[in-house]
Amino acid sequence: MSAIRLAVTENVLSDPGRITAAMYEDYLDHSGRGWVAEVDGAIVAFCYADSIDGSIWALFVQPGWEGRGLARSLLGLAVDWLFATGHDSVALTTAAGTRADRFYAAQGWRRLGLCDDGRNVEYLLGRDDWCRGMA
Repeated sequence: MSAIRLAVTENVLSDPGRITAAMYEDYLDHSGRGWVAEVDGAIVAFCYADSIDGSIWALFVQPGWEGRGLARSLLGLAVDWLFATGHDSVALTTAAGTRADRFYAAQGWRRLGLCDDGRNVEYLLGRDDWCRGMA
């Protein structure tokens, strides 16, 4: 997952050391759940959901594998799981003005506004909005 996270060309980490292997493991062991998309035995996309605060912690696709529905499928699994754990809404933050920003808006997420000095944008998805979007 770290290799995919570091390979993306948008929403690039300003400090790659900020996200550690231990953080990935902690999300799986204590804070939530993760899903991967594999092609020929290689992981090409992943998504992590945080069950403590009802958020999407990470959703990334290996460059070259975008546009195949992998992110949409993984996001659907994560959101369904968060709602099944009792959350009424799911939140996330992504870099403003990126493909990810446009992707979440197109999936029906509500854009709350800019944060982090305008570098990032916050999104929220309510259970009712998700159900309507899935119908």
